Amino acid sequence: SPAGFGNLMQDVLWCFSQVKGTVDIGVTEADIISTVEFNHTGELLATGDKGGRVVIFQREQESKNQPHRRGEYNVYSTFQSHEPEFDYLKSLEIEEKINRIRWLPQQNAAYFLLSTNDKTVKLWKVSERDKRPEGYNLKDEDGRLRDPSMITVLRVPVLRPMDLMVEATPRRVFANAHTYHINSISVNSDYETYMSADDLRINLWNFEITNQSFNIVDIKPANMEELTEVITAAEFHPHHCNTFVYSSSKGTIRLCDMRTAALCDRHAKFFEEPEDPSNRSFFSEIISSISDVKFSHSGRYIMTRDYLTVKVWDLNMENRPIETYQVHDYLRSKLCSLYENDCIFDKFECVWNGSDSVIMTGSYNNFFRMFDRNTKRDVTLEASRENSKPRAILKPRKVCVGGKRRKDEISVDSLDFSKKILHTAWHPSENIIAVAATNNLYIFQDKVN
Repeated sequence: SPAGFGNLMQDVLWCFSQVKGTVDIGVTEADIISTVEFNHTGELLATGDKGGRVVIFQREQESKNQPHRRGEYNVYSTFQSHEPEFDYLKSLEIEEKINRIRWLPQQNAAYFLLSTNDKTVKLWKVSERDKRPEGYNLKDEDGRLRDPSMITVLRVPVLRPMDLMVEATPRRVFANAHTYHINSISVNSDYETYMSADDLRINLWNFEITNQSFNIVDIKPANMEELTEVITAAEFHPHHCNTFVYSSSKGTIRLCDMRTAALCDRHAKFFEEPEDPSNRSFFSEIISSISDVKFSHSGRYIMTRDYLTVKVWDLNMENRPIETYQVHDYLRSKLCSLYENDCIFDKFECVWNGSDSVIMTGSYNNFFRMFDRNTKRDVTLEASRENSKPRAILKPRKVCVGGKRRKDEISVDSLDFSKKILHTAWHPSENIIAVAATNNLYIFQDKVN
C-alpha cells in the first residue's frame, strides 16, 4: 500500500520500477500524448493525444492461475474526441489536441469523462454493450424500414447475445465560453459542477447546462498593455465544493472561496515565496512560472511545479512553502540554451501518490523524479524502451554535473532535451504509475514478491 512505501524504499532502493507494460501508440506528431489520467478506482487509465484522440486502458482481472499477479492494462476503447476547427472571425486555427481529461466518479455501469482542447469541453459516456435487439416490427434485420402493408404479424423484439462492444458517445458539448486557450478543467466535489480555466478567466459550469457558464475569476485588465500575469492552472478542493486554487505565471497561488463573493477576483489566501535577490537573473520570471497545481488527497496541502522545483504548501502558511524539492537543479547553468530552444517554456506536471507521502514529476532525457516526503529520499528513473524490459527492475539514474563521470552516470551535456516527460499519473490507491514519454505510455508498478 502507499502507506508502506517508505519502508519498502529502505529495504530495496525504489523497487517501484517493475514495468507493467509499454504501449506504443504511434510515431507521428498527432500521436504525442498530451494528458494522462486514472479514474477514481484506478481500473481505467485514459490518455489524450495531439491528434484529438482518447485512448482508454482497462486493468485486466487477476488470473486464477496466477492469483498473486496483478492485472495488466490493455486497450479498452479508442475514440476521436476533438476535430481541428477554424475560427473564421479571428482567422485562428483551433487545434484538436487534448489538453486535459478528468473522470467523473462512476454512478452506474457506464463511465463518464470530460475532455477539452483549447476551446471546447466535452462530456463523454463510455458504456459496454453485449446484447442486441432482434425482431423489430417496422425494420428488417439490416435496419431498413419495412413496407407497412407487408407487416401481417406483431413480433416481440428479443435481446440476443453479441460480441462485447465498447461505445463512446458525447453527452454534452460545452463550447463558446473561452476567448483564450483552456489550460485546466476540474470537477467539483459536489459532482454537479466543474470549472474550466484559460489564460485570463475561470468559468463555472453545471453539467446539465451547456449554453451558459458563470465567470468566477476574471483577471483581464481594461488595457491589455497592462497585462502582467496569466492563469496557468486551476483545481477544486477535493472535499470543500466552495474552495479552489489557481496559479499564475508570476509563481503565485491564490485560494478562493466562492461563499464570499460571486466573482472571486479577491482571493481568500495568497501564497508566494519571497525571491532571493542573490539568485535573481534574466530567467527568474520565466522559471518561476507555475505549470501545475494539485491539492493533496487530504486537502491540507497544495503542490506546485515550476521549471526547476516542486513545492509543497500548507494551506495555513502563505508566506513560504513547507517543502521544496529540486527536480533538475543541474540545468540552472543551461538556462540560456534552454531559452534559445524554447525548452524553458515546457510545462511539467506533478502528482501525489494515494497517501500524499510521495510526489512525482517529469524531467528531460525521459527521466522522472520521485521524492519521499517522510524520508526525504529521492530517485531519478528513466522511461525508455531500451532500459525498460517487461518485468525488469529500473535502475536509478544519476546526472553528472562536472568532474569525473562514473560508469552509471550521464553527463548533463549528454541529456536529450527532445525527450521529455511532461505528463504523469498515479493510481489512487496502489503503487502503479503511468508515464507519458512523447508517444509512448509506460506503466510501472512496485516490485511484486
